[in-house]
Amino acid sequence: MGSQPKLRIIFTKEEIEARVKTLAYNIRQDYKDKHPILIGILKGSFIFMADLSRSLDFPVEIEFVRLSSYGGDSKSSGEIRVVQGLKCPIRGRDVLVVEDIVDTGLTTSFLLDYLRKKMPASLKLCALTDKPARRRAPVTIDYLGFSVPDKFLVGYGLDLDEKFRNLPCICSVD
Repeated sequence: MGSQPKLRIIFTKEEIEARVKTLAYNIRQDYKDKHPILIGILKGSFIFMADLSRSLDFPVEIEFVRLSSYGGDSKSSGEIRVVQGLKCPIRGRDVLVVEDIVDTGLTTSFLLDYLRKKMPASLKLCALTDKPARRRAPVTIDYLGFSVPDKFLVGYGLDLDEKFRNLPCICSVD
């Protein structure tokens, strides 16, 4: 294996924790008296989803889907594959998709279209990070953690070839 990439901290653990609490507060306001299903996109969203769901004070169901558009590269191929589809019915349910990053928007847009066809009562998106400079498909983010620069990011679930997901902060790879 070659040399380790140089990482620069973009958001500290404390900044992420504070933002997750703010997102949870906003979600609690909109979903009080509802029992939504949270759908996380694997693998990147699992840490964010765990922290977010623990900050909610109402019953939620947790579900995951796994999509891929990266392969082993650091840039999206634009070709989306469903690796693990939805396993529970969402018709008539309030659904909140939890995403680690919206980059080109192609994967997120694909998933939202896939879920809309299953006729949920409502469908919203919570994204920890958004990279608007790379957008190729329009995506409405209802709850946004951070807008980020057009750099490759790792940490807090985000990876480079399955590495660095476990970092408590979000870093850019130089």
